[in-house]
Amino acid sequence: MVALTFDADMTADQGPRAAGGERFDNPGLLDALRELRVPATVFMTGMWARTYPRQARAIDRDPLFEVANHSYSHHAFTADCHGLPTLPPDRARQEVTRAYAALREAGVRHPAPYFRFPGGCHDKRALRAVGETGVTTVQWDVVGGDAFNPDAEAIVRQVLDGVRPGSVVVLHCTLSAAPATERAVRRVVPELRRRGYRLVKVSELVSAELRAAGPKADTADAEAGTAGEPQNGPVRS
Repeated sequence: MVALTFDADMTADQGPRAAGGERFDNPGLLDALRELRVPATVFMTGMWARTYPRQARAIDRDPLFEVANHSYSHHAFTADCHGLPTLPPDRARQEVTRAYAALREAGVRHPAPYFRFPGGCHDKRALRAVGETGVTTVQWDVVGGDAFNPDAEAIVRQVLDGVRPGSVVVLHCTLSAAPATERAVRRVVPELRRRGYRLVKVSELVSAELRAAGPKADTADAEAGTAGEPQNGPVRS
């Protein structure tokens, strides 16, 4: 199994740019996923959902997809995180709960209990704060490399070279920042299937991991309320 995940994110300064016509959504990518019948998890910021509520609702109501939490503002939970503005530590929990509120206001009826840190950056304090909201943190082990990259072939190579059984691939659902993702996905998906991988949503991958780990893992996760490592670490911990 392999999970393709897509970050749909915006920061505060991008709101006026979206109002001016810049595209931080990517309907063509979503259409491609539907055409190829690819289950996918979209990690959505609250700001993105408020900017594109129709698309947020459509993603939520499509049984191929699930919507998960990617914070409200896409501010970093630690300093020095890929140039993102840094969130004050006392606002960590609020970023998670405010995002869920925005998702529901946009009409997302069934947001998944999964959270991804903006930029993948976190520390123990951030993990504790986010865990107190009851979510499971899901990061990735394969970086698709589509952000600010117009070269679809390079993205294809990076995904296919990195993927392994149980991988979570991170890509983006923002046309302005990731213009080649749709073209890359149309190449990646058939090749993954040719190699024998079944594409699943994060929820199915997490469920499979829990079944494999046994009942003790279920109890530990319920007590901890959080899991995950960035980039080349495990999906959950």
